[in-house]
Amino acid sequence: MNQRLFFLFPDRDHTLSAVEELIQCGFRREDMHSIANSGVALDGLPLGTAGQMHDHAAAIEFWGWRINLLLFFAAAAGFAALLLTGATWGWLLLPLAVMAATLLAGLRFARTPNVHVSEFRDALAHGEILLMVDVPQTRVHEVENRVQQHHPEAVPGGSSWNIPALGV
Repeated sequence: MNQRLFFLFPDRDHTLSAVEELIQCGFRREDMHSIANSGVALDGLPLGTAGQMHDHAAAIEFWGWRINLLLFFAAAAGFAALLLTGATWGWLLLPLAVMAATLLAGLRFARTPNVHVSEFRDALAHGEILLMVDVPQTRVHEVENRVQQHHPEAVPGGSSWNIPALGV
């Protein structure tokens, strides 16, 4: 799983400069995405997809959490029902396994960074440009340091998970 790094830039020229520098460092243009409000020129910048602009990642996370909780409580109810009916330990292990799996999945994803495009709406409303860069976890610090050192006008906005297959 890659991480998506978020940077706010004051204008197109600064954003374009950062994009060109990252391309020279071996990052692909396809792994960069720019988002701005209508009326802000993004000529020459890699554009964000509709899913990124409408923050589909937040919707996936929202529903994922609810489904995980639903599975946990359904398994807990099943465990209680089996316990009351006097089921054997073999049957009681099934809902316990589901509860353990959902608990472990929740713990895993609770530690996953989760910045969303919606957190930048105010800055975008003021004409700033959001640049999202998808990088392998091994290169996160390299990109953050490069952008901070060479582009002091950029405001780092955190990082988030990224699953390219989902288009978010």
